[in-house]
Amino acid sequence: MGSEPGERAPARSYRSSRRQEQARHTRRRVIEAATSVFVAQGYAVTTMRAVAAAAGVSVPTVESLFGTKARLLKDAIDVAIAGDDEPVPVLDRDWTVAARNAVSGEEFLDVVGGVIGSAQARSAGLVLAVFEGSAADSGLAGIAAQMIEQREVTAGWIVDGLTAHAPLRADLDRQDAVDTVWILMDPALFDRLVRRRGWTIERYQAWFARSARRLLIHDTPGSVHH
Repeated sequence: MGSEPGERAPARSYRSSRRQEQARHTRRRVIEAATSVFVAQGYAVTTMRAVAAAAGVSVPTVESLFGTKARLLKDAIDVAIAGDDEPVPVLDRDWTVAARNAVSGEEFLDVVGGVIGSAQARSAGLVLAVFEGSAADSGLAGIAAQMIEQREVTAGWIVDGLTAHAPLRADLDRQDAVDTVWILMDPALFDRLVRRRGWTIERYQAWFARSARRLLIHDTPGSVHH
């Protein structure tokens, strides 16, 4: 008795789903390994072979997944900033809802400071590797420019969210405020405070929120900045 057309489709679908999950697992493993190698060795010294060895896969596997070393670094940064490999933009994630629902400018900045600090802890070393290598690698130069622009977009989102909760200081316009947040978010600043000066992530998070409050928010009678 012959089988009906399509009878084996569920098995094929299962195998396809399993292959996709295996590929995603391998991709995560390579990104995790690349993150460690890039941070430890810098961009110029890191090779695809070194990343493959750290991940326990072949060089062709790494190349088939990412193509170039620059693309691998960029994808590692994207995952580090977001905290996972889900295809959801950073400014569309759950934390933005908590920030928008804050009852004051101070609470808004506390939420933002927590998120920025956590993202910096995961990504600052990788981002610095981009800027260090961008002078000698045209592919990295484009990524570096893109990252500067993305930081400005995020800073603009923060300023607009903040002004929905509290007025800016009278001597600031929106661009002044965006530039202030942009520099507070500088990964080099995070690196100096945390890695070189020995700050904890929690101390940086509190410093970010406190500094943004003092630099951006208009003081009202009786207001107290902690």
